[in-house]
Amino acid sequence: MSSFDLETYVLKCAKEAKQASDQLIMRTTEEKNIALAEMAELLWQERQKILDANKQDIKQAQLNGIPETRIDRLMIDEARIEGMIEGLHQLVALIDPVGEVIEQVTRPNGMKLEKVRVPFGVIGMVYESRPNVTVDAAGLAIKTGNAVVLRGGREALKTNQALVNALRLGLERANIPSTAIQLIERTERESVGILIRAKEWLDLVIPRGGAGLIQRVIEESLVPVIETGVGNCHLYVHEAANLKMAKEIAFNAKVQRPSVCNAIETLLVDQKIADDFLAQIVPLYREAEVEIRGCEKTNSIIEVEKVATEEDYAAEFLDLTIAVKVVKDLEEAIQHIHHYGTKHTEAIVTEDQQAAKQFLNRVDAAAVNHNVSTRFTDGFEYGLGAEIGISTQKLHARGPMGLQELTSYKYLVRGTGQIRE
Repeated sequence: MSSFDLETYVLKCAKEAKQASDQLIMRTTEEKNIALAEMAELLWQERQKILDANKQDIKQAQLNGIPETRIDRLMIDEARIEGMIEGLHQLVALIDPVGEVIEQVTRPNGMKLEKVRVPFGVIGMVYESRPNVTVDAAGLAIKTGNAVVLRGGREALKTNQALVNALRLGLERANIPSTAIQLIERTERESVGILIRAKEWLDLVIPRGGAGLIQRVIEESLVPVIETGVGNCHLYVHEAANLKMAKEIAFNAKVQRPSVCNAIETLLVDQKIADDFLAQIVPLYREAEVEIRGCEKTNSIIEVEKVATEEDYAAEFLDLTIAVKVVKDLEEAIQHIHHYGTKHTEAIVTEDQQAAKQFLNRVDAAAVNHNVSTRFTDGFEYGLGAEIGISTQKLHARGPMGLQELTSYKYLVRGTGQIRE
């Protein structure tokens, strides 16, 4: 396909989404909920096709030498399909934000103003391996009356094609234009560039993936971008921590699913309890085959596999690797997070309520946790039904983005002939 043909193809997808968005905005909550239920039903009916497509993607990924942790992000089984379906059902149960009157006022001249939630229109979604993003993004878009143009990673192309085919069949059953869900079925790098410059057709772009992808979209997009986060997340075990609790949280936050953005990458340990705590957590990490890269103090206590570097403390490993640093106190822990954190999720384990309050107030992140694993920073766990990404910026949306974050607003102004003097 020539460069010109690629541009024509991508813009055709965006244009069709725009046309579908004009239809979606007129659909009632009941009609959108019926569509979501049909989408969920079709995912189950088409599950064997989806699983077969996913096996092909995984086989190719293995041939390409992709690491196992990234293959885990790519893999779908029946349980994960059931999770996608549950996410769509949760969206049905949630309140539709579209049409909500945020503010209402009558001016002295009798003019009536309403500030009302409305869809953005067309959302461009640029993401990497995880196929569940395809379903989450499509479901959230339909519930909020938005059309969506999806551009997933090459590793998941066949899986995404099978998923989108099922979702579009669901829309057709519900008499909603199937063109409201578009998938860019080309993997050329330039297809991303074409999409994020299509400001005539797109209203918003959300990138979701590694640092390189996110930075590229931020720098090149002509369409407004919501920045989703690289997750260099930290857990700080304070001197007043319950060490049994800290051990369980530290293990869960690193090992339960290391390939996702809300897993911790650095463990900070107060020097006053470092000997005791490291003696408890390190054997668990080693049993789980976690590579430990620690500071000199850490190394003097437990003999690490590798002495940590600046690059290690700045890294999002997305793997069974963790950087460990023994810190002097709460202040040093907070300053370390300020320097290396990516404003995603940060956590403290402590029984000292004043220390917890200071950490919660001073640490700048989309989610700041006290005595709870970072793995809960997730739209499903927050009761949002699903998420389209986790925003690490501060304008408009922050943290897991659910329904409200996929709406804008406009003013409806009603009068009786008022004119301005």
